[in-house]
Amino acid sequence: MDLKDFLEQKVSEYNQPGFIPLDPVSIPHRFSKKQDIEIAGFFAAILAWGQRKTIINKCLDLLSMMDNAPHEFMLHHQEEDLKPFLDFKHRTFNDIDTLYFIAFFSWLYKNHESLEDAFVLGWTADVDAMEGLLSNFHRFFFQLPEAPGRTKKHIASPERKAACKRINMFLRWMVRSDDKGVDFGLWKRIKPYQLICPCDLHVDRVGRKLGLIERKQTDWLTAMELTRRLREFDPDDPVKYDFALFGMGVEERLHGGF
Repeated sequence: MDLKDFLEQKVSEYNQPGFIPLDPVSIPHRFSKKQDIEIAGFFAAILAWGQRKTIINKCLDLLSMMDNAPHEFMLHHQEEDLKPFLDFKHRTFNDIDTLYFIAFFSWLYKNHESLEDAFVLGWTADVDAMEGLLSNFHRFFFQLPEAPGRTKKHIASPERKAACKRINMFLRWMVRSDDKGVDFGLWKRIKPYQLICPCDLHVDRVGRKLGLIERKQTDWLTAMELTRRLREFDPDDPVKYDFALFGMGVEERLHGGF
């Protein structure tokens, strides 16, 4: 079996509904309204570091403060409704960061129908458009006058050479479309071939073991290198192999070897 066939087999194994309950993608799957999925998915992706069970519980706590109706909350909350968020914290993401995210989403959804609008600024059909799109998104996200300097570290940008793994994971959820039920495929302007593989610890480790990554450090260029290799296997949908690399990484950590 060559590497492409091996990865295809692993994609089939992990890209299925059983993947959802133990992964942060379970958070947006609690909703059916497009804007709720966007907001819940964005928070779940940005908070996705540490133990997956902890990430999921923190997201559930956060959404409960929004009465589990995040889009309605962004449009209609009052000042006193923000008080519970003063106690929210996950790792280095604290109340200052949470309140700015809420301020941004409140402004966004009063002026735009979808969060997708924030990710397509300067969009072109070029296969390598994502670097510019993510840089533009970072500037757009922090355009409000009250944007705290400390919060900028929670939204990665290629301009800072970051691998942008959480944003790339969120975009995979929103853009990829298939019949397996994990990714949502809600957004149509960004194309699946433009997505960049989320290069987290598991993906990075397995990618190196399989010879898909040669770059020593893990940064934006590493994510690009990995994605270009994956495009050799499927130029239209390279990030489907994220399921294979991530799944094998978790499996290796739990059971040893693969």
